[in-house]
Amino acid sequence: MISFNNVSKFYPGGFEALKGITLAINPGELVLFSGHSGAGKSTLLKLIPAIERPTSGNVVVGQQNIGTLRRSAIPYLRRNIGMIFQGQKILYDRNVFANVMLPLQVTGFDTRTSAARVRAALDKVGLLHKEKADPITLSGGEKQRLCIARAVVHRPTILIADEPTANLDSNYARDIMAVFESFNQVGVTVLISTHDTMLLDITRHRIVELKQGKLIV
Repeated sequence: MISFNNVSKFYPGGFEALKGITLAINPGELVLFSGHSGAGKSTLLKLIPAIERPTSGNVVVGQQNIGTLRRSAIPYLRRNIGMIFQGQKILYDRNVFANVMLPLQVTGFDTRTSAARVRAALDKVGLLHKEKADPITLSGGEKQRLCIARAVVHRPTILIADEPTANLDSNYARDIMAVFESFNQVGVTVLISTHDTMLLDITRHRIVELKQGKLIV
């Protein structure tokens, strides 16, 4: 369970990005967050992995209160969370396989286990045949699939994606959404922020709308 209880977030200078958000997300849900640029979607998603902390109110992920979580505990929280934020940060000096391997190397997985997990993640997003390719040769949709593979290689229970179909045409956007749905079908909680009206029109999942930092009910 992920819960927001009367959560507000202020930034330096007095800008209030979120205003009194109360929201519950059940395990295994797929939820789309919609709203204009600056509505608070990205801020809300960043509260879940403690990239940001609430100014007031409580954000609880599992049984962890994000506002009171010690800094030393944040890496353990994030082991269960896959994150895809804007600014993909693909490493162009290494191939597709090595890009996806990186998170496992950082967390100390052994080489044999890591290689199997990387290939499983690439297969899940349809990029196994490109494991030796340089990222510069990938299309926009393939680069986004690479980012998804890197986010799920450690098999998280929560997957967060901030505007994952931005700058993709409608066909690529549908393909990327299908990838997210495939993870959701095996029990992963998937949270997606988007202003892509096509995705919002075709989805059968819950849509949470934000406007100027507030929930639209």
